[in-house]
Amino acid sequence: MKLEKEENTIMVITQATMDDVEGILSLLKANHISYISEEDKPDGFVTTNFTEAQLEALVMKERGVTIAKEDGKVLSFAMAASWDFWEEWPFFASMIEKLPEFSFEGQVLTRENSYQYGPVCVDKSVRGTGVFEQVFYASLASMRERYPIMATFVNQINQRSYAAHTKKVPLSTLGTFQFNQNNYYLMACSTALT
Repeated sequence: MKLEKEENTIMVITQATMDDVEGILSLLKANHISYISEEDKPDGFVTTNFTEAQLEALVMKERGVTIAKEDGKVLSFAMAASWDFWEEWPFFASMIEKLPEFSFEGQVLTRENSYQYGPVCVDKSVRGTGVFEQVFYASLASMRERYPIMATFVNQINQRSYAAHTKKVPLSTLGTFQFNQNNYYLMACSTALT
């Protein structure tokens, strides 16, 4: 998928390959809550860290990283994977335990009928240009054959992310949960949206 950005430049929306890992890690670090300043936090942040090996598994085994890049530079990513992939992180293990407490369109969430979307990140230089929506829908389409439901979470203090996922794309808020004294929204949508 191609998105015309400006004259003479084309943003490409595609599934990541191993050649993109360095660019993904760079964008992740630039927007991770551990590295950004307090004044930048209202603009959104990422809370999940990845090792190079974890990211390689996400790209190669899960086929779960959708990116936007221009002139070879990764400007956005959306990650998506099975619950089996995520369960090694304590946060996601807790989320997996809570899945049966939530329903989407009459279906109780399970490891089999849903997958975890996120983190998602958009470089400051292209925020507000439609890149987020393009990457979101391309990520959703990449998982449609495997799962009927996409599930995710947003930290309640990350209002930019919450607004993007409820106003720019149609995620439903199913409820809230807590982990390590942080409060989160649990959100979902159908993969048939694409």
